[in-house]
Amino acid sequence: MRLSIASGVATGAVAIALYPLFQGGAWFWSSLGVILVVAGIGVLAGHYTLPGWLAPPAQVLGVWIYLTAVFAGDEAWARVVPTWDSVARLDRLLTTGFADIQRFAAPVPDSTGIVLLTCGGVGLIAVLVDLLAARLRKAALTGLPLLALFVVPAAVIAEPISWPAFIIGALGYLGILVADGRERVSHWGRAVLVRRTSSFTVTRPAPSDSGALRLSGKRIGFTAIVLAVLLPALLPTMEPNPLFGFGVGNGRGGGNSISIPNPMVNLRGQLSLPENSTVLTYKASDSTPRYLRMYSLDIFDGEQWTMSEPRGRPEDRTSDAPMPLPPGQGAGVPVTPANLTVTVSDQVRRLSFLPLPYPVSKVTVAGDWRPDRDTLMVFSTRNTAGGLTYQAVTAEPEPTADRLKAAAPPATAIRERYLTLPEDLPDEIRRLALQETERGSSPYEQAIQLQEFFTESGGFTYSLATQGHDGPALTDFLIRNRTGYCEQFAASMAVLARVLGIPSRVAIGYTGGSVTSGGWQVRTHDSHAWPELYFEGTGWLRFEPTPAGGAGQGSATVPSYTLPEVAPDTPDEPSAAPSSDPTGSDSPIGPANDRRNEMLDREFGGALTPVDEGMPPAGRIGIGVAIALLVALIPALIRWQLRVRRSRSYSRRAGNPAGGDPAAPDPGGTASPTGVRAGTREPAVTVAWTELDDALCDYGMSRQASESPRALAGRLAEQYVFEPETAAALARIAAAVERTLYARTPGEIATLREDMRSVRRALAATTTRGRRIRAVLLPPSTLLRMRALGGRVLDGFDRLENIRLRRPARKGA
Repeated sequence: MRLSIASGVATGAVAIALYPLFQGGAWFWSSLGVILVVAGIGVLAGHYTLPGWLAPPAQVLGVWIYLTAVFAGDEAWARVVPTWDSVARLDRLLTTGFADIQRFAAPVPDSTGIVLLTCGGVGLIAVLVDLLAARLRKAALTGLPLLALFVVPAAVIAEPISWPAFIIGALGYLGILVADGRERVSHWGRAVLVRRTSSFTVTRPAPSDSGALRLSGKRIGFTAIVLAVLLPALLPTMEPNPLFGFGVGNGRGGGNSISIPNPMVNLRGQLSLPENSTVLTYKASDSTPRYLRMYSLDIFDGEQWTMSEPRGRPEDRTSDAPMPLPPGQGAGVPVTPANLTVTVSDQVRRLSFLPLPYPVSKVTVAGDWRPDRDTLMVFSTRNTAGGLTYQAVTAEPEPTADRLKAAAPPATAIRERYLTLPEDLPDEIRRLALQETERGSSPYEQAIQLQEFFTESGGFTYSLATQGHDGPALTDFLIRNRTGYCEQFAASMAVLARVLGIPSRVAIGYTGGSVTSGGWQVRTHDSHAWPELYFEGTGWLRFEPTPAGGAGQGSATVPSYTLPEVAPDTPDEPSAAPSSDPTGSDSPIGPANDRRNEMLDREFGGALTPVDEGMPPAGRIGIGVAIALLVALIPALIRWQLRVRRSRSYSRRAGNPAGGDPAAPDPGGTASPTGVRAGTREPAVTVAWTELDDALCDYGMSRQASESPRALAGRLAEQYVFEPETAAALARIAAAVERTLYARTPGEIATLREDMRSVRRALAATTTRGRRIRAVLLPPSTLLRMRALGGRVLDGFDRLENIRLRRPARKGA
């Protein structure tokens, strides 16, 4: 019975680790119910001593009945007994659950099918754990199915499992081992004590003493759990990640820095480079050109657009796992799949971001490359893209206008990050956004109206002869001259979209380039900036406000989903040949010769920017050492605080004006090893005596249990040859204690602070330096109290284990 209960508790404790996988709590209560069913059947099987082989089938049958009652009760007979209809209902739910798991990323919604799958899996784990522990008596092997349940969230979610969930699960497994140990010890039998007399022999059984064994086992188990949680904090970051949130491998890398450019700095100067050198070439399986994005800028401070620090976890490396799912993209969105093979020119220097279409589901590239989960930018802190050849699998969304019009409001996290605007944004820009869009139209329709404003109705002109990208230049571009290049068009549309409540960001990369005999060629003049707007259920979509063709960005294209519903039969096609006119293109880098290589090295005028990949190993080691020192100093801090509090107490004069029993204990008093309680009616004396007793313990001096205060004072003064003043101070303390303990009226007692200080100094002077250091850093008196407290905690667990459910005794006839 005990093992069945412990098995159920352990399964429930480990199942708590599944919480990050779900959005709601329905899975937990359903799983708790199935665990209770399995544990209850196990308890009944043990109580009625049924054959061991019969319990597991009975538990499986109980799980089936429970699942039928909870998930298919309408089709079952009496809502409990399974029928063909209920079996069919469960089968349909299981199929739906498997499909939902493939569709959604964690945390998944707690749909009926997913909850059924979870509940059934937890139930089978509970049956297996009970079989190993209670039927086969292999308690240690229960760690295997429990570990299988525990590893599910560790394998699915990117974030580490929290340490409370780890501790709860470990305690559950430890409970099975303890219960099994108690069962085994109880089967050893009892010792028989034999006492012989001259006439007869008396034998009586002695109770089995398993308390020491249980206590040692619990201490080992608790110590192992504490070390498993705290010890990794002292170690440097390693890979792969641990199962919980700190310790070995918790960082996101080595705290490196990569050259992250500011893509908006000196862009006009880079666009005017005379050389139109090849940056990369690529082949697409569908022979269709695609925009290749490198940077995603999400912060607008009123002066310029910049990017948040990218974050890449070790387990997200492109060589180890597929790319994260595109944020906000749901099921049912039409996509255009394709496979790309990209080759970056070896003339490109210090490029730490891969040019990729958005979104990509898989990237195959040599080196340590990692995606940023929020933006899907792929970067490396150790490798560069120059000379690389890599493959990418993409599925670009091609949503319908109806779907975008019906898009739900964006999630809170998206709004908070991608709708932020400076408070001092000019009112004329806000008014412009409202003037150029129709009231009452959907966000998608407003986005189309903004794009048409830049490309058709607004009277904008593409030109490199601009004055920059800061706030005043943005106002001049939108309100006054309306002349600029791709940077101004992209930045302006993103700002106006945020004014209208449409989440937006600015992408920097390349257009699709020009077609060649072997695929597509991307040159420096194909460098480009464009806005990306977010629509719930579809995700991030590219828009194109920059004019295309010979009068604008030559190879720019307008996405099909951004065209008006009544559109020309054929959209603008990309230019079939590269243009050598620097004013008709948009190029941030150019590597043809040595001067061009210098421009590539500058990467848009960028600078070294730290990438948040976690704390460096040295920092983690330092924090771990600091935490270890603080933990080690806990006894010293407790002892110091206790001394200060006691000193304030025995600095006051003591008396007993109320009369009565002077040694009557206070309910909140603290027992002293001398037998005097620190919370009695004479705290000034009893606290001083308790402090003296602790000082003797800290300095390794013995005190006989039968010694009176006066005898102890005399022995210490004689043994350690105290000065007369110190001996007198010790005698006064002993006399005050005896008066408090034995006198009918102790009377007024002078303060003992100076006497205690004198005695402590004398005791410290008689010991070695090492003993004095230990008395300060690891005071034995405090350690003994902490050990006693731990023993009381374990005793509390013993009392919980000793609780037994007994049937009421039958009354006699």
